[in-house]
Amino acid sequence: TSTLILTTAVLVATCFDSLANDETWAEKLGFPAGRRVLMLHCDDIGMCYEANYAAKHYMTTNEYVRSCAMMVPCPWFNEIAAWCRDNPDHCMGLHLAMNSEWKYYRWPPVAPAAEVPGMVDEDGYLWRGTLQTALKAPASEVEKEIRAQIERALALGIQPSHIDTHMGTLYARPDYTEAFFRCAMEYGIPANVIEVTPRTEEKFRKRGIRQLDVLAKLIESYTLPKLDDFDSVPNGDTYDEKVENFFALVRDLPPGLTEIIFHPSQETEGLKKITNSWKQRSWESTMFDDPKVHQFFEREEIVFTSWVDIMDRWRKRTAASSD
Repeated sequence: TSTLILTTAVLVATCFDSLANDETWAEKLGFPAGRRVLMLHCDDIGMCYEANYAAKHYMTTNEYVRSCAMMVPCPWFNEIAAWCRDNPDHCMGLHLAMNSEWKYYRWPPVAPAAEVPGMVDEDGYLWRGTLQTALKAPASEVEKEIRAQIERALALGIQPSHIDTHMGTLYARPDYTEAFFRCAMEYGIPANVIEVTPRTEEKFRKRGIRQLDVLAKLIESYTLPKLDDFDSVPNGDTYDEKVENFFALVRDLPPGLTEIIFHPSQETEGLKKITNSWKQRSWESTMFDDPKVHQFFEREEIVFTSWVDIMDRWRKRTAASSD
């Protein structure tokens, strides 16, 4: 999942024109110059109860984890949606899911299957893989599903803080991306988009991405705030190795606004039956409560934010520039 998301990020990043000056997006949004600003972001919420449990814990007890994204088609979305409605001050976005990747644990589209026939397999579930979707689903159906997921959240009384894409599928084809950005701007809900810099361009080229200007024309009219960088919490063979890998990732970050995603889930036998990444997810459900992680953040003088904070700053910036 993290590889696909990183692939997504580079496709977005390289579509942007270079910054008019050396200001980072952190500085554009009013954060102190020269500081590393992190958004620690819980992904795949609503996928299962174990993910919901971990996300609610972090959002209510942890000062560093301030952002989550929910998967509307998934079996446990209704539970986290009810909690979100009762706790509206938390930053809860939508992790737009065009795929259902697990072997046994599956979900269908939110839109009626008859209206999005190219998006579903012979069992009526969303295709497991991004490539399958890209080969079979027209952009009109993908846009219908994007809107269905957003509208379902709105109907349940949720105002999403942002939208992003599960498995990178909304960047698999330019017409998917066009639909994604169109919906983001029409609803006024930001998509997680990364500014192009020499660092991000080189970083993602190393992951085998070529022709990075393919989506440039689609991005020109995108008017919502962006990120300076994007990554995911690294894996590790042990918990301690995982934490050290995360520390190394953060130490290497330049000043600017970076989103780092992770997939926290309470460890249960049920989680083990869903995904073979259960150990990494269970470690991620506790690592940001670890005092040594907190001490690391303090030593490194990290500033923390959320999509709610970013959009508040963006609106103030926009209002000030129009005066």
